[in-house]
Amino acid sequence: MKSLLQKLTETFAPSGYEAAIREVIRAEIEPLADEIRVDALGNLIARKGKGGKRIMVAAHMDEIGLIASHIDENGFVRFTTIGGVYPQMLMGARVRFYSGVPGIVYTEPLDKPTDTPAIEKMFIDVGATSRADCPVKVGEVAAFERPFLDLGDRLVAKSMDDRIGCLVAIEALRALKDTPNEVYFVFTTQEEVGTRGAETSAFGIDPDLGFSLDVTSWGDTPGRKHFEMALGKGPAIKIKDGGMLSDPRIIRWMVNTAEAQGIPYQREVLLGGTTDARAMQLVRAGVPVGCISIPCRYVHSPSEMVDYNDVQNAVKLTTALLANPVEW
Repeated sequence: MKSLLQKLTETFAPSGYEAAIREVIRAEIEPLADEIRVDALGNLIARKGKGGKRIMVAAHMDEIGLIASHIDENGFVRFTTIGGVYPQMLMGARVRFYSGVPGIVYTEPLDKPTDTPAIEKMFIDVGATSRADCPVKVGEVAAFERPFLDLGDRLVAKSMDDRIGCLVAIEALRALKDTPNEVYFVFTTQEEVGTRGAETSAFGIDPDLGFSLDVTSWGDTPGRKHFEMALGKGPAIKIKDGGMLSDPRIIRWMVNTAEAQGIPYQREVLLGGTTDARAMQLVRAGVPVGCISIPCRYVHSPSEMVDYNDVQNAVKLTTALLANPVEW
């Protein structure tokens, strides 16, 4: 799975520009699904099985990014953010625009070296000397430029959020030889700017229940307090996050399955942030939802870290959930 994860994480695909990653994923899943289609918002939808409960499994393809808002007279690119990009993660970061142009993010002088710069004070240096020779135009998008790093059990990349969820979905579809359910694996668009793809795709699918596959935060580095989440202790079964309460029936289904299969798991109460499950929950007359989370250090930074054992166990749990009838 590591070579596929490298391909997924190194593919450029900020929110709204998911075409490249969609083609990478489609090539992997085409032989595995009974039906594949792309909807109007660019969501990639793969169906497996027919009959039983209609289950939607969502993993978002997009990543956070930047978008050029102004080019000054000296060729420096001013920008705003696409999704939750934090200024403290940007100083000295390397980015690449959709056109292939690379650049370095920096800031105007700070009053004190310890200050955190505001996005409005930052710029991207693409090596230009004037507005005329700047290769970037207003409205062009960029994403972090950072290679995949294999540290054995610990894996690092710029877009684990949520290419790791995409990987889990792909591998679960690969492992799911048969299912008594009608399962829709949905690789969604524009999650980072408001879970938009999950909302429209869930409306079209009209599932009986669903869950998302996404990253969660971490609590196992120095100074991190009041959040029980550690790399290597198993995927997390979400109970609550900043936008969603999991249905108790979904929680029991996931916990009982994990325990029956001997899969280690953690219980997650995330203090902020949310996932595609929130959007799925609210479509039509409502959908019971939950989430399987992969613990991830340094979320929304250029170097997000996961544990390979958690990833493998997330695949096992997802596959086990879908391989059997859903009984509440």
